[in-house]
Amino acid sequence: MRLMTGKRAFNWYISLVAASCMVLYGYDASVFNTVQVSKNWLAWFGFDVKKPDPNLLGSINTAYTVGAIVGGFFFGGPIADYAGRKVGMVVGAVLVIIATFMQTFAPFNSIGTFIGGRVLIGIGQGIALTAGPIYIGELAPPEIRGKIMTFWQLFYSVGAFIAYWVGYAATIYVKNLGEWDWKIVCIFQLLVPLLICGLVFTIPGTPRWYIQKGQLEKARAALRKVRDTEQEVEDEILMIREALEYEKEAISSSYTALWKDKSVRKRLLLAFVLNAGQQVTGQGTLNSYSSTVYKKVFTSSSTIALINALNATFGIIFTLNAAWTVDRFGRKFLFIVGGIGMGILMLIVAAVGSETPSSSNGTKSQPVGIAIVFLFFFFAFFYKPSWGATTWIWTAEIFSMNVRGQAIGMASQTQNVANSIFQQFFPIFLANCNFYTFYFFAGINMMLAAFVWFFIPETKGYMLEEMDTLFGGANHIDKGGDLLAVEDPHHAYVSEEVNTNDLISKQGVATIGEVRNNSAGGDEIRHEKA
Repeated sequence: MRLMTGKRAFNWYISLVAASCMVLYGYDASVFNTVQVSKNWLAWFGFDVKKPDPNLLGSINTAYTVGAIVGGFFFGGPIADYAGRKVGMVVGAVLVIIATFMQTFAPFNSIGTFIGGRVLIGIGQGIALTAGPIYIGELAPPEIRGKIMTFWQLFYSVGAFIAYWVGYAATIYVKNLGEWDWKIVCIFQLLVPLLICGLVFTIPGTPRWYIQKGQLEKARAALRKVRDTEQEVEDEILMIREALEYEKEAISSSYTALWKDKSVRKRLLLAFVLNAGQQVTGQGTLNSYSSTVYKKVFTSSSTIALINALNATFGIIFTLNAAWTVDRFGRKFLFIVGGIGMGILMLIVAAVGSETPSSSNGTKSQPVGIAIVFLFFFFAFFYKPSWGATTWIWTAEIFSMNVRGQAIGMASQTQNVANSIFQQFFPIFLANCNFYTFYFFAGINMMLAAFVWFFIPETKGYMLEEMDTLFGGANHIDKGGDLLAVEDPHHAYVSEEVNTNDLISKQGVATIGEVRNNSAGGDEIRHEKA
């Protein structure tokens, strides 16, 4: 195992700053779940407190996902590719800040303002959730990329943790807070985007984006902050340039490769299925409607809030399991084990909920309620490190540089496409079918495990520039090396005679561009291949 050096520690720091974008998602996905059980929130926006309209509740939740789809599909990729990954994170965070004020201070009986805030917060998160995983994937070394990306999903759980514990505290002091019992949950959403806007200036840009924009020295400077040796820096610079050269000459440097390149099309379709599948495992629905489900088991709002808060707390612990498994056992293993485990647990939830009697007020007995809560917690144990964390890891690492921003934006927002369709109808589904609903999730999870077994390749340990070979495409590093006439496409050569920063080929001349001669006063020269 490699020792933790200062540069490796800095690599973790910048990755965690980028992963903070996921706190936005986790918090907001839990906000509506928290406020919709507040009688003050229902009264403020004109709902029937005893029986709120399930169609309108579904529409409010869908408003966020529609915004996220627009942000991810149409803005996330272009902003990340043309302005940079850091800019994408900041733009998303600023939009979340504006939307937070819209939701918190929406006028009395003005549900339209609240919905508008939900749409805008979705757009902001769609942009930020495109830039964040790209940033992490492009700066993390292959051998720990999966482990670092685990914290992307972990921070979703952190966001939910904050939202639910704030919500629980608000239910305890609801008499003192009044209408602020829900407003305080909304206003707390300012915390993380403000943090992102401040910390983003302390992290470097990504070398792949710099090289794509012709800024080679900035790419070197970025890599020198996170790679331990000059050899590692120059090797990675060489491989990135080779891949970009091949993509420009042999494929397309624009988004047209999304449908022109058969290998990219295949990856995009597989990513669509995995990301949509993540949301129909049942976890996506529980994120937004667990309070509604628990109302069928418990009568106390504070009890429901406490259960949600504990679930979010254990979610953090469960997600950490991916940190030690994803780079050891691989992505495919986690997908399959997680899918089977979730399917079995949903089957048991459906059986327990549908085959046990309910009391006169429609709720379950305490032992049955505790059993159902335990099963949902056990479900999260399987979901968090597998379909929760690994879906993001796999999606962020499979696309080539020429389409990475747009492809990740589109693939990740497939989660919200599936979410917006299914969650619009879930309240009605649950009202009509009760716990029989969970038989549906059991079947879906088993089918997802089978899908991964037959169609998803293992990506553990591969360089980003070599992922194409897993999907029937060419090795961009090798092909780019041929175009640049490099003898060894995987290794740059550092001259020991002049300085470790001098890059030469086996023939003694540079084949990948500029060479810095520090010992000769810092002059930059360009060597052409003999």
